[in-house]
Amino acid sequence: MASVVYNEFKYRSAVAYMSGKDIRARLVMTNTTCDTENDGIANLSDFSAIDPADAGGYADVALAGEATSKDDSGDRGEIDANDVVFSSLDGDATRDYQGVLLYEYVDGTDANDIPVAFIDFSADISSAATQVTVPWDADGIIQYT
Repeated sequence: MASVVYNEFKYRSAVAYMSGKDIRARLVMTNTTCDTENDGIANLSDFSAIDPADAGGYADVALAGEATSKDDSGDRGEIDANDVVFSSLDGDATRDYQGVLLYEYVDGTDANDIPVAFIDFSADISSAATQVTVPWDADGIIQYT
């Protein structure tokens, strides 16, 4: 039995989710469990350990330039945004940076904010970094396949 989810639905699902949402990026260090936990995760507080950056000057960053698109040749819907820059870090984090947790900002509490995706860096970034730039994949941040 063949099954197909049509590209227009994938695209419209991406549009519906992103519409009016405040999506933010949280830089996480190497003790995170965001890369291994999925089942039962509905809010940020459900993770065993997010391990957010603790460098002086650190703050989560709101995504900007969000866009959705339909990729017929790749059979998917895509979500993209401008690259994220965590700037003004003091270079004094206690551990290296492993990746970025994207989440829907609801009210600024882990009990209510909703995880969207974890993006692992290809290599950890030094805890001494004073700026971390996250260049998203050329095909977008998230692909609905």
